Amino acid sequence: MAILCLLHTLFGPRLFQAVAEALPGEEVRVWPDVGDGREVSHALIWRPQPGLFDALPNLRLVCATGAGVDHFLADPTYPRHVPLVRQIDAGFARRMADYVLAWTLFHHRDGRHYQASQHSRQWQPRAMRDAGDITVGILGLGQMGGLAADVLAHHGFCVRGWVQRPQARPGVTVDVGPEGLTQLLAASDILVNLLPLTPATRGILCRDLFQRLKPGAVLINVGRGPHLVEADLIPALDHGHLSAAVLDVFQTEPLPEDHAFWGDPRITITPHVSSSASETTVARHFADAIRRERAGEPLFGLVDLTRGY
Repeated sequence: MAILCLLHTLFGPRLFQAVAEALPGEEVRVWPDVGDGREVSHALIWRPQPGLFDALPNLRLVCATGAGVDHFLADPTYPRHVPLVRQIDAGFARRMADYVLAWTLFHHRDGRHYQASQHSRQWQPRAMRDAGDITVGILGLGQMGGLAADVLAHHGFCVRGWVQRPQARPGVTVDVGPEGLTQLLAASDILVNLLPLTPATRGILCRDLFQRLKPGAVLINVGRGPHLVEADLIPALDHGHLSAAVLDVFQTEPLPEDHAFWGDPRITITPHVSSSASETTVARHFADAIRRERAGEPLFGLVDLTRGY
């Protein structure tokens, strides 16, 4: 049987080489040179192409190259009997936490104000605030959200996290369920979205949520593009529910050149670079998953297809 790789251009040949080195003796094929799809037993995939799974009837395992798997679950042709594993690299979570910390510090230290002051050639110092005076609310305390919360708390920020099920996290106020979400939103100076994308969380960043935020809050969206109702963002900025937004993910990627977000100075755009796993880490995780599947051992990073993460 053969191994298939369908890779993001960010990785490209480097990841193929890492996979080949991690799986010596295996036949590794790279999309679109699939050959006979009936011969493919395991696949490493960034984003499934339309009709891909129909062409691979003998799949035994799919490994995602990232932590998010919503694009697999949204594919009606995904074979629900085939295990799906996601990346669980600690470095992945660390890089995400670094991104969240960097933009939290930028807004905490009035970065937008000083950029505008420099542009207008004005010397306009502002009084400094302690990190403990700033509340950062995090939607989702999974692997990445949990580490981001811990890192922010370590830097002295007042951190709250929203989850559906109670959990203990030292240094973080954990808010649970609908009532907890209301409490977190009302307290947050900066709101970070790190939820998985599921039917229940799609469109959660919307007008209703923005109106419940502490006025003038900053939004950092590093979850998924469809979490945000894009048409609701600029009105929320105009009405003062938000003062700024940092967006790393979008409904359509790359973001179209004529999109209104590009020209709004209150919105910071980064091209889906908040975090990624290294080629070596992805390849090793894939090789380990194949070994475990063949041996009938538990899989690390196994996705609950019902819950969506």
